Amino acid sequence: MIPKSSPLHQPVSILNGVGQRLADKLARMQIRTIEDLLYTLPHRYEDRRDLRRIAHLRDNQHEIFYGEILASAEVRTRSGRRMWEAVVSDGSGQLTLKWFHYRTSWQQKTWKVGRRGVFRGEVKRFGGRREVLHPEADFLEQGVTVEAFLNRDPLSFGRILPIYPLTEGLHQKTARKIWKEAVDRHADSVATSLPEEITRRHNFAPLAECLKKVHWPENDADLASLQQGRDPWRTALVYDEFFYLELGLLLRKKGVSLEEGIPFKVEHLYTRPLAAMLPYRLTGAQRRVLGEIKQDLMRPHPMHRLVQGDVGSGKTVVALMSALVAIENGCQAAVVAPTEILAEQHYRFFGHWLEQLGLKAVLLSGSLKAAEKKAICRQIAEGEVHLVVGTHAVLEKGVEFRRLGLGIIDEQHRFGVEQRQVLKQKGVNPHILVMTATPIPRSLALTVYGDLSLSVIDELPPGRKPVKTVAYSETQRDRVFSLIKKALDRGEQGYVVFPLVEETEKSDLRAATEAVDELQAVFPGIRIGLLHGRMKGAEKDQIMQAFGSGDIQLLVATTVIEVGIDVANATIMVVEHAERFGLAQLHQLRGRVGRGGKESVCVLIRSRQCSEDGQKRLEVMCTTGDGFKIAEADLEIRGPGDFLGTRQSGLPDFRIANIIRDGRVLEKARQDAAELVRRDDFPEHPRYRSLMMELRLRWGGRLELAAVG
Repeated sequence: MIPKSSPLHQPVSILNGVGQRLADKLARMQIRTIEDLLYTLPHRYEDRRDLRRIAHLRDNQHEIFYGEILASAEVRTRSGRRMWEAVVSDGSGQLTLKWFHYRTSWQQKTWKVGRRGVFRGEVKRFGGRREVLHPEADFLEQGVTVEAFLNRDPLSFGRILPIYPLTEGLHQKTARKIWKEAVDRHADSVATSLPEEITRRHNFAPLAECLKKVHWPENDADLASLQQGRDPWRTALVYDEFFYLELGLLLRKKGVSLEEGIPFKVEHLYTRPLAAMLPYRLTGAQRRVLGEIKQDLMRPHPMHRLVQGDVGSGKTVVALMSALVAIENGCQAAVVAPTEILAEQHYRFFGHWLEQLGLKAVLLSGSLKAAEKKAICRQIAEGEVHLVVGTHAVLEKGVEFRRLGLGIIDEQHRFGVEQRQVLKQKGVNPHILVMTATPIPRSLALTVYGDLSLSVIDELPPGRKPVKTVAYSETQRDRVFSLIKKALDRGEQGYVVFPLVEETEKSDLRAATEAVDELQAVFPGIRIGLLHGRMKGAEKDQIMQAFGSGDIQLLVATTVIEVGIDVANATIMVVEHAERFGLAQLHQLRGRVGRGGKESVCVLIRSRQCSEDGQKRLEVMCTTGDGFKIAEADLEIRGPGDFLGTRQSGLPDFRIANIIRDGRVLEKARQDAAELVRRDDFPEHPRYRSLMMELRLRWGGRLELAAVG
């Protein structure tokens, strides 16, 4: 990260040939400064060190070769589809070039028999013949030799060539000129601020040299490691990003551990009676995680713990037990959920058991009338309430606790670090418990929640059966209706879920509101309900109660039901336009059925426009019910940037690092950062001054720790 006064913060328009139009195109890629350019690395490389003879071209490889056009014409396939074909030869063999999208006049003018050129593209084999689809080409002028042509353009030939990400209207040749100038003129301004002992231990080159080598590799570089992003220069740049992220997270964690908390005594005043009343025994995993939480609660420093558990693993009862420990110590507890439906569900669960124990819970949500809200806030402030369940409304100004001892945040991926901080400020360093049903691979959990201790409930309660998952196309809707009918005939209930509430002009999605009418026509005697995010709280509550009691047999809904709805009699989940949902969402939706021990099924309906990634997601869902395997697959398909669905606030961005590819580097960076944080003289010693300045630059004001100095 660069100080604001650095030349690296100059706009890209200072480079030769970058006018306003080109600067606007780069801005679409979030590239506005020289620093942005330097840290936007090639996404792959092409080996253009040598032209390969046509006879020696390799299948499934991007190749560069010379040839003369022997034939060129429009042809038709057996199915009648038009395409353009050209055959080229260099004397060692022949190769077919093909186009499916083209302008006939352009092809006739450009691809004339006898023209010579240097061609590039991926070589495929079709029906025993090698071919390249939609090749790139540079044609040779009359009388110019191949050698002379290649020597004329050293930025494009005779080397390992960087291939940059592009946007509409920006071409590789222009991109390479821009990046080359930025690297040549400005890479040396990037300073290395990692401690020398670390750079020496890992044999890292200075960052300036790494940037030069990644953008313009030397010809003896290992092409395979460059393509995989595992070359030593990119590794050093990745480590640099991870190290400062992990150092910040660990310092924030250390800051929490230095704060004075409320040490609780665990005398089982309420937890033992609750355990006796519950209609089931806690699983081994639940008991283990509860033990970890109790150990934290008894310490004189605030707990900051993340509990991960797959859908239906029983996180809520663990949260309830934790809240009861706070209550028996004369403190209040608060549970914050991202949606009103989930908050209401939690309120029903927590409220029921607290009432049995002679304790009081209240629900605080945005849809309450001003007078109701005021009355509840007064009860909370005066300590009449033991537990508050609510939405973001709990975090608002004016909501004051008499003595908040434990804050519980559910579905953490819907909140950011800042909301955690707000909840913390509602008391004097209360304990914080964070829960998520979105399984997060360890590498990502270390990164996003590195300032939290991690507990995993990795065992489902006995009696829960795996949900069978099948995928159908839109044309197979009759089979889906048949599955719904069988479930309803058995006296069971089901869901039909849509991505949108109502049709928009630009959308081809079937709307949930229209589906109710259509389904009513298919199932005339069935009681169908509609639930969506635009309904008022009371309406939603009424619908949910009717579904819970069996008055509604089939619930048509948007993703407001993704979390928090628990109806044991629901055994079929139909997801329309399933390819439009992320894997984590699909897994959450599937978790709404199979909760009562009956055989259950989840039906994923894909639309005609289903993308390759969409198809991959549906295949994953049909082959595994393991939330952690699904999370790994989701991370691979979508990449770390989008994995959590909403951007985490309070964390620096990754520019180069990739959590999937660079998991080992992340572990190494975390170990090194932890070793540094444990030192008695860190961070006060003068030798860490530049390191700490860099840390502050990267994190801005987001560390909020006295420990950071």
